[in-house]
Amino acid sequence: MSALLYFVMILTWGFSWIAIKWQHGPVPMEVSIFYRFAIAACLMFIGGWYLKKLQKTNRRQHLFFALQGLCLFCCNFIAFYSSTSYIASGLTAVVMATAPIFNAVHGKLFYKTPTSQNFWLGVAVGLTGISLLFAGDLLQTDWSVQVLIGLAYALAGTWCFSIGNMISIRNSRGSIQPFTATSYAMLYGCIALFSLITFKGLAFEISISPLYLGSLFYLAVPASVIGFTVYLVLVDRIGANSAAYLLVITPIVALLVSSVYEDYQWTTYSSVGLLSAVLGSFLTQYKKPLFSLFNRTKVTAEKSEKESVLGN
Repeated sequence: MSALLYFVMILTWGFSWIAIKWQHGPVPMEVSIFYRFAIAACLMFIGGWYLKKLQKTNRRQHLFFALQGLCLFCCNFIAFYSSTSYIASGLTAVVMATAPIFNAVHGKLFYKTPTSQNFWLGVAVGLTGISLLFAGDLLQTDWSVQVLIGLAYALAGTWCFSIGNMISIRNSRGSIQPFTATSYAMLYGCIALFSLITFKGLAFEISISPLYLGSLFYLAVPASVIGFTVYLVLVDRIGANSAAYLLVITPIVALLVSSVYEDYQWTTYSSVGLLSAVLGSFLTQYKKPLFSLFNRTKVTAEKSEKESVLGN
């Protein structure tokens, strides 16, 4: 079941990159993000009320819902959208792909969560693959002040996303189901966005173009309602480290979509990067210690060779 959810998430968030790009236009960034999560939050509460999925909560739990909302449904998106104003979206995706490392460090710091050799090996192989996928962007970057600002925004967004994951773990350990936590977190994220929009004096504009409205619907329903709920279920089931590794794979889907809609050209670097990222994903999920497997294979081979010599 976890494997199916993992696959659904890769597709859902992989397609969201092109949808986010289609949101750029006359509508202010913060307003578009607010529309997205306002729609998503309404659907979550209507569905929760109808299906009786919303749990009873107390005041202290709402404090953590609010913190989760700030991290997952407000600050990180503002940071990522801002990052793409300074650097290529592909480079932002590369930075976001470091989320498993952030989660591993934060998990160790907050929850003493152990990490396996397989996980770190998989992360190294996967991030190498992602770097190859975006080698063109990296080679064309001149590391100007503008680029450094964009990278800083991307790192800040990834850090916020990881902290939101840690709060999600805390909520799950407090017997709060992902659906309940996501619903309230989206609500508080919308409140934070509304406050920011009001403070900046932005107008609540709306574009009636089919492309804008279609991408807004996709980001609100599949990418947010379904996506974040399923993601937090995965965090609960397989841990924040393994769940966040899908962020290393989703840029690959984004590139495949980009090949169709933006005429992205595949190269030797990107092809090798694709294979490396898939291999890295496999390694992080592989349960048995690889080094023990290699040693066992070596011992078996030596034993077979010895028996062959004795037999002769």
